[in-house]
Amino acid sequence: MALRIKSRWTEKAKVKHSDELLDENAQALAFIFWRLALDKAKNLHGEKFIYEDDRQRVYVIGEYLAMLLQVADRWAYLRLEEEDRARFINRLARRLADHMQDNAEDLFGPGDFRTPFIAMLNVRGEGYAEFDFTEEGPSYGFLHFFGTHVQKVMSDEYHDNRWVIDQVMEIDGPETIDKAVKAMEDLFS
Repeated sequence: MALRIKSRWTEKAKVKHSDELLDENAQALAFIFWRLALDKAKNLHGEKFIYEDDRQRVYVIGEYLAMLLQVADRWAYLRLEEEDRARFINRLARRLADHMQDNAEDLFGPGDFRTPFIAMLNVRGEGYAEFDFTEEGPSYGFLHFFGTHVQKVMSDEYHDNRWVIDQVMEIDGPETIDKAVKAMEDLFS
């Protein structure tokens, strides 16, 4: 099943002030990223990888979101002024944290899910900073870093889970990145 994503503003919406448009693009992109991450977490289950519980699935979604935030930052670095880039990425990270908080509360009940998620985004950001991401896409190291963290979350208690790194590095990660980049290009066009 193909995931449909609306990522274009109407002409009327494009007329807004650039700061307001940056905020709205960040909000729209956070929703798109959440849907992409959720879709790929479900896809892993469909590919016969085994989740022990919903918490593990939410952590996989978190790893996708951390990776997608880095994709957005690299994309914005090449296209936005530094001040706009910082505002956009900050707003995007906050909106991703809002999605994590809302969805985790629905699954696990009241609690602070935002703070550990933001801490994880910061730690992953430092790790991803070591790897290239150009107009042609992510380096092998970038995808390997992502795949390694998904594999750690999935654990290899179940035999087939040890191959999850191959699935996310070779298929799911690149597909998700392509869709994310297209969504960003559409939103900012």
